Amino acid sequence: MSKIAEAFKNKKAFIPFITCGDPDLDTTKKIISELVKNGADLIELGIPFSDPTAEGPVIQGANIRALKNGITTDDIFGMVEEIRAEVKIPMVFMTYANVVFSYGMDRFFENCKKTGMDGVILPDVPYEEKEEFETVADVYGIDFISMVAPTSEERIATIASNAKGFIYIVSSLGVTGTRTSINRGVKGIVEKIREATDVPCAVGFGISTPEQASDMAEISDGAIVGSAIVRIIEQYGKNAPSHVGEFVKSMKSAYKDTELTDVAC
Repeated sequence: MSKIAEAFKNKKAFIPFITCGDPDLDTTKKIISELVKNGADLIELGIPFSDPTAEGPVIQGANIRALKNGITTDDIFGMVEEIRAEVKIPMVFMTYANVVFSYGMDRFFENCKKTGMDGVILPDVPYEEKEEFETVADVYGIDFISMVAPTSEERIATIASNAKGFIYIVSSLGVTGTRTSINRGVKGIVEKIREATDVPCAVGFGISTPEQASDMAEISDGAIVGSAIVRIIEQYGKNAPSHVGEFVKSMKSAYKDTELTDVAC
């Protein structure tokens, strides 16, 4: 069992997403500390990219702010290395194929291992083209996280049967961003995944309230929340860490009724 899979063991996982360097790396470190303190089980760290095609306006804005600050991938590896001695929960990068290509694939995954990262999510790499990345990730013991969307349909079983770490279920079509309601068809996707694998699965895209997080954790193994957190960071800037902490605390508190009731896909 990988360190990522252990994050789901005997509980529903809460997975926050933030963009590194928004508004600056020092604030990112403080936010990560608040995420851990208030119940995060696994953290997604976004490496900013100029063309984040899976992201809606909120996270696009975070990418722009971070890039304007001159943030680099090496800066982010340095930040992760610095905090890793204190942060024990698993962390994964979410970024784009071009970032990994331009940095150098071997160098990227080697630095993931050196700095203590556990996995990588590349939303613009489809299942059929993941081998080029996954082969190198495997060399360094980094889980290459698979994504399943409502349009995956008959490919769900194939994707799930080859998944590592956890499976990222995209709740709805379109880009990231808060939504007033979450696609209830997610339950059917979870059931198809459970027929193919026991790798945990968590739902992301659109979750912004404790009720939505609880609903998605109830039918899967956890919930992923990005835009709602990034919006708080946009609003409060360098003063965001405590506000993010309070928000995460409220989201994780909503999980209590669902913990230990239906774990592991």
